[in-house]
Amino acid sequence: MTSIHIIVFLPLLAALVAGLGQRFIGAVASKTITTAGLFTASLLSWPIFIGFLNGSETAYVAPVMNWVQSGDLSFDWELRVDALTAVMLVVITTVSALVHLYSWGYMEEDPDQPRFFAYLSLFTFAMLMLVTANNLVQMFFGWEGVGLASYLLIGFWYKKPSANAAAIKAFVVNRVGDLGFMLGIFGVFWLFGTVSIPEILAAAPDKVGSSVGFLGLRVDTMSLLCILLFIGAMGKSAQLGLHTWLPDAMEGPTPVSALIHAATMVTAGVFMVCRLSPLFETSQFALNVVTIVGATTAIFAATVGLVQTDIKRVIAYSTCSQLGYMFFAAGSGAYGAAMFHLFTHAFFKALLFLGAGSVIHAMHHEQDMRYYGGLRKHIPLTFWAMMAGTLAITGVGIVGVGGLAGFYSKDAIIEAAFASNSTYHMYAFAIGVVAALLTSFYSWRLMFLTFFGTPRWAQSEHIQHAMHDHADHDEPAHESDGHDHAAHTHDAHGEGTGGYHPHESPLSMLIPLGVLTLGAVFAGFAFHGGFIEAETGKAFWANSTLFFNEHLMHAMHEVPLWVKLSSTVAMLTGLIVAYLMYQQSKDAPQRLASAFAPLYRFFLNKWYFDELYNAVFIRPAFWFGRLFWKQGDIGIIDRFGPNGSAAVVSFGSKLAVKLQSGYLYTYALVMLLGLVSAVSWMMVRT
Repeated sequence: MTSIHIIVFLPLLAALVAGLGQRFIGAVASKTITTAGLFTASLLSWPIFIGFLNGSETAYVAPVMNWVQSGDLSFDWELRVDALTAVMLVVITTVSALVHLYSWGYMEEDPDQPRFFAYLSLFTFAMLMLVTANNLVQMFFGWEGVGLASYLLIGFWYKKPSANAAAIKAFVVNRVGDLGFMLGIFGVFWLFGTVSIPEILAAAPDKVGSSVGFLGLRVDTMSLLCILLFIGAMGKSAQLGLHTWLPDAMEGPTPVSALIHAATMVTAGVFMVCRLSPLFETSQFALNVVTIVGATTAIFAATVGLVQTDIKRVIAYSTCSQLGYMFFAAGSGAYGAAMFHLFTHAFFKALLFLGAGSVIHAMHHEQDMRYYGGLRKHIPLTFWAMMAGTLAITGVGIVGVGGLAGFYSKDAIIEAAFASNSTYHMYAFAIGVVAALLTSFYSWRLMFLTFFGTPRWAQSEHIQHAMHDHADHDEPAHESDGHDHAAHTHDAHGEGTGGYHPHESPLSMLIPLGVLTLGAVFAGFAFHGGFIEAETGKAFWANSTLFFNEHLMHAMHEVPLWVKLSSTVAMLTGLIVAYLMYQQSKDAPQRLASAFAPLYRFFLNKWYFDELYNAVFIRPAFWFGRLFWKQGDIGIIDRFGPNGSAAVVSFGSKLAVKLQSGYLYTYALVMLLGLVSAVSWMMVRT
């Protein structure tokens, strides 16, 4: 057994032990086993990644077992380890390990902790299966496993109707994308006669120019297959059209948000496109679609994020926007930059989600930023962690000197889009700059509303309930000093605190924040060479299937100075506008919302996608369902099937009861009539 076998299967073993044996080993043992398993997997993953970075590792395939042999379809269960896999290994295992540790504090009061930790480890195993796949069927296996585990995690608090609805929504929307992915796999097998990824990529150039009939049209074969595969990526990575599940997935516990939406499930689509990048390079049309969808998603999510008040939803839409960056980078040919942003994004986005969880924990489960304010003095460690994440995602840095993680990865994408010779590269560049401005604005808006200004805690129902419960608990012990207590409460309300005292998170939650802060600050500086520099990047990605455009990387560094400064100017503009609106003026946001009421409602209603889908898909589906149920099932099938048969039997039974009177002459009459009928029938026949 090699290290890669331990990395992949240890989370599965931990999940089985914690999930199936929770009644025997208890919550503490379940948490310990799963957390230890993930930290072990993480510690084994980093040497593999570093080995590919310094050139001491080469790509290899580790066999597991013979899997399928059916006619022309043949493949084994194998674990592919290359540079692309190594990047995903450290991202998945590191973030998952930290999320496991964080959950010790965040889920401390939940009675179903063993089940939660088992789901986390199961999710991690499925994701590891996906990224180590050496064939498309194994990738699909991991793909669906991730979908199953995400459904369980999003709906973890299944007694909440909103959590159940969010889980179902995520499941259904992802099934739409998965159908496209499945059809793409079928098409690839039909064209290439294999599902082996290396064999497919090697044979792809020979299939350029072929065509196939599809829906009555003659279309380019490679374009069709790439578009079908990309539809799968759109579902998993929440791209425009199949994005609607992601914000609602915030109904799950906050650690779930960090795991699913920061580093794992939502990046699966980006990983798949980069894994199959030589296939996508055979179709410029498919790359154009990827570019347009990615860039449009980036601006869509950024505009919606402007008006959100739930702290987790702001970060969720930020995730959706950053995924758009990754896709239009891939569509522009900068696959290395896309993976680099995936890598850095894992650190600062997980940091922001877990930081938001720490704020929610401190504020008695209140998630509305309108009821925060002035928290930086009460939870200073959380504040500085969130500050590091904000500086990283907004791309703070100095051109020619250095900066935080986002400064290297996001700026690289914007510059690569400008330098690219793809059809829609300027559209992607312009959208990237505008989205960077909006990202800066809503990120700093979050910081100002949460940590600065005067407290607005007394307006929160959660805080009011907390203080009411506290007062009820303490009242008998303070009956003698009612006057002083009343005065204190009055002063507290005057300060907007409601008498509430936020508390810093426990150590189990702060340690992951500290580790992720280091990643948000230093990951870009430490690893940009291997991902996006022309020479070192070529050597690093040579040990993978990723298509690395060395020429584009050279051109990216040679863009005009104003292009390099564009994202910095956008970042500063967003910061200044947010400061003026939320620190210098108390009513500017309200006045702006009133002045642009139609646009505000458009953003607030998420471009009316939910309403559109409800009118086009959901209502007709329910109408057809009711029609087939009431008219088809009940009116026809039940009426003439089981119910009809039962009615006939019932009528026959009643008739038989009437005929069976018990009198001899009645039976004699029936026999006589039968005899007459039989004789008459024989006479007629002869």
